[in-house]
Amino acid sequence: MWSLLVFVLLVVVAASSGAVFQTGAWYEALNKPTWTPPNWLFPIAWTILYLMIAIAGWLVWKAGGGMSAAIVIWGVGLVLNALWSYFMFGRHDITLALFDVIGLWLATAAFIVAAWGLDARAAYLFIPYLAWVSFAAALNFEVWRLNP
Repeated sequence: MWSLLVFVLLVVVAASSGAVFQTGAWYEALNKPTWTPPNWLFPIAWTILYLMIAIAGWLVWKAGGGMSAAIVIWGVGLVLNALWSYFMFGRHDITLALFDVIGLWLATAAFIVAAWGLDARAAYLFIPYLAWVSFAAALNFEVWRLNP
């Protein structure tokens, strides 16, 4: 169970990026699509997703006997996840955030494929994450398009 705690802590570190780099007045002033979710929804969705991300990483770690391609992909995805808040809210760079979320989508999809043969439960845990990242990418694209 100590290894699960390590995965939870890694995810907490990545999640802290969202606490450090918050939306603020700059984001509020941007043009956003009408289908932008309310701000209160994001922490709820991300808390659930981060728990699933930690468990999925841990399951793959256990199934693969430690380091594996799936764990490397998981780690890359976690870094990309943390960087998005920095790019979008820290640097106010919508374009760089868009490239980041595309990379995150690719890493998330790649993790599902890589995890499938090790522990299908981990792959299943990433399906809602892939759906959310898909939505986030579409939202990021629309914000980019509406704010040239």
